[in-house]
Amino acid sequence: MTLQNFLSRIHWQILPYQSVEKEQLYNCLRLRSDVFVVEQGCMYADLDGKDQDSWHVFGTYEGALIAYARLLPAGVSYTEVSIGRVVTHASYRKHRLGTALMQQCMEWIILNWPNTAIKISAQHHLLAFYSTFGFEPVGEVYDDAGIPHIAMLRPSIKAE
Repeated sequence: MTLQNFLSRIHWQILPYQSVEKEQLYNCLRLRSDVFVVEQGCMYADLDGKDQDSWHVFGTYEGALIAYARLLPAGVSYTEVSIGRVVTHASYRKHRLGTALMQQCMEWIILNWPNTAIKISAQHHLLAFYSTFGFEPVGEVYDDAGIPHIAMLRPSIKAE
């Protein structure tokens, strides 16, 4: 299967917390735990009380959750809109899935929260990746659960 064919078969959903089904919630929490806690060895409070105020981006392939992120309105994490908990299943990372996930996030924000800046907390080794979406580093590198991070900001996005 070609990369384009694979990417075209991913089913994307973006839902407010109130519309997330129990199985979807379980699957996203499991993926977040598998990657951030088990794979990356981070001991942190994933359940931070922000999921209820967020929009949730689900990427499924053949019924399995393989990509996830949450979109946070301005004022929840930062004064700006934010994208967080960006995660892809380990088995699919070489298929440009992170790029497809971020494209979904950016397109949704442009349509639903236009003309707004976006701030993220990025793992430092992904600085170049997030730069491709217009994010620029702000401030110094800092430790977050044992992994170097850096704040990044994308100026206001105009709806097209």
